[in-house]
Amino acid sequence: MSDGSIILGWWARELGDRRSAAARGLAARLRRAGPVDALAERAVHDLARSLNLRDGERLAFLVRLLAEVREHEARPLARALGGAEPLMSELRFQRLMRAEGDELPGALRRAITLADRRCNVARLGGDLLYWGEEVRRRWCFDYYGVEAPQTVSEEISE
Repeated sequence: MSDGSIILGWWARELGDRRSAAARGLAARLRRAGPVDALAERAVHDLARSLNLRDGERLAFLVRLLAEVREHEARPLARALGGAEPLMSELRFQRLMRAEGDELPGALRRAITLADRRCNVARLGGDLLYWGEEVRRRWCFDYYGVEAPQTVSEEISE
């Protein structure tokens, strides 16, 4: 099972059904939580165990942002933000792609909100888990609605 599938399953069980008081409560606590407060939730450790993830900072980053999503859909977040009639301006998207450190979670939170809190949870979760240059490059192609090319190393080996 892929990390994205594990994350989607966890999100669906713990946060996805907002009619449930438990899901609403956990989502609210995670949205307001600092990193340590997020790690004080049993459900968060269930996800960590499933992913075999021992990096508390990365885990807190992941769950605090997943708590912002209210509805799973097929479109990745970057594709929902961009396209022919973008929800997020190019300038703001460029700032998001450059964001690092303490400013990154806030920028991603605003992006999720702009997308009406709907996106592909599995893809978002995997992207957050492995956030880095490769993910940022793919987001750029998704934002402009273009299929991402193969990596240079794959092209050389063919």
